[in-house]
Amino acid sequence: MSTSEKNKAIVSQFFTALNAGDVDAIANTYADDGYVETMGSTLISGRFTKDQIVAVTGDIFEVFPNGLKFTVEDMIAEGERVAVEAHSEGEHISGKTYRNEYHFLFEFRDGKLIKLKEYMDTEQVTDVLCGGQRPPFEA
Repeated sequence: MSTSEKNKAIVSQFFTALNAGDVDAIANTYADDGYVETMGSTLISGRFTKDQIVAVTGDIFEVFPNGLKFTVEDMIAEGERVAVEAHSEGEHISGKTYRNEYHFLFEFRDGKLIKLKEYMDTEQVTDVLCGGQRPPFEA
């Protein structure tokens, strides 16, 4: 199996763990120096280390009591990088339905995730996940 195919299999397992709310499996995907970078200017945007990911991932699942389901629409890989188009849907504890569309870029080293860049509709994030709150405007 090629590196690209192995990494695609890891990404598929990542989304299976995400849909199951399996924090340990998600954390085990990352290298010790791995991180996720959530793009945009929302309250949840930024760069987060593996330790930070472990600390907050369980909290994310708590605000979706019936789960947040991710569906992979397309995946393409070249060497150590895997690009994914996906969408999610779940009922937030606010009662609002959260639906978002994503582009994820996974980068691996020796079978471990070192960088995950997440692009999504930031207005959905602000409206549902952040209750309409935005970070302070910086001039």
